[in-house]
Amino acid sequence: MSERQTTGDRGRRFAVVGDPVGHSKSPAIHTAAFAACGIDATYEAIRVRAGHFGRVADELRSGTLNGVNVTMPLKGEAFRSIDRSSPDAARAESVNTVIPTDGLLTGRNTDVAGVMHAVDKLGVDDEAPVLILGGGGAARSAAIAVEGRTIIVSTRRPVAAASLLEVSATIGTVAPWGAAIDGAIVINATPLGMHGESLPEEVLQSSGGLVDMAYGFEPTAAVKTARLLGIPVADGLDMLVGQAAAAFTMFTGMAAPLDVMETAAREAQ
Repeated sequence: MSERQTTGDRGRRFAVVGDPVGHSKSPAIHTAAFAACGIDATYEAIRVRAGHFGRVADELRSGTLNGVNVTMPLKGEAFRSIDRSSPDAARAESVNTVIPTDGLLTGRNTDVAGVMHAVDKLGVDDEAPVLILGGGGAARSAAIAVEGRTIIVSTRRPVAAASLLEVSATIGTVAPWGAAIDGAIVINATPLGMHGESLPEEVLQSSGGLVDMAYGFEPTAAVKTARLLGIPVADGLDMLVGQAAAAFTMFTGMAAPLDVMETAAREAQ
């Protein structure tokens, strides 16, 4: 990252950092939100490779950056670099939003808020169980977001599933990969769908709703299948908008213009 002037005499500067970030819709979402709220700020995508979050931390501490969203592969590295974290971030052991406050870096995991937003959009029964597919960082955020419900975890790595359940305050169970749970909200916290792959169809056919955390320029195969089956769907953009709204409030102290952010997310190319 190159040296830049501090932002004290001009608009604030925010960014999404990670590798890759060229596909990110976060710049479009936050730029639209800043404009709607009359905030003098910019938001850009900065490619930062694994092992180099320290450079981002230096820019945050010096004031050349006023806040960042963090994406793969830097979430764990960012968590280890900050001075203080929200309870959700501490439990997930990853952060995706970092701001400087009095020279200290504060991190939060707004993916949790994103999953909560996406689940709420489904409009399904509050008592419906949740089937989480995956055992990585995204799945950890999902488990925290839906605690209080019955949780079932399904992953190709049983050890990862058991570890995931330890994160949640809700007692859960482990199911074999591909197992169908009648009426469950299915949360896809795997990369399946990013490159055209689909989830096991029997999992979708028995579900009561789908939250697909994967997103691209086109709906994933799972989202298309769920819509054909008439199943309530919240896609990866719904989650992205939910987490972006939480990050916006952290950046600005203002309520996020959700409708503006959702429109920007859907229209961004």
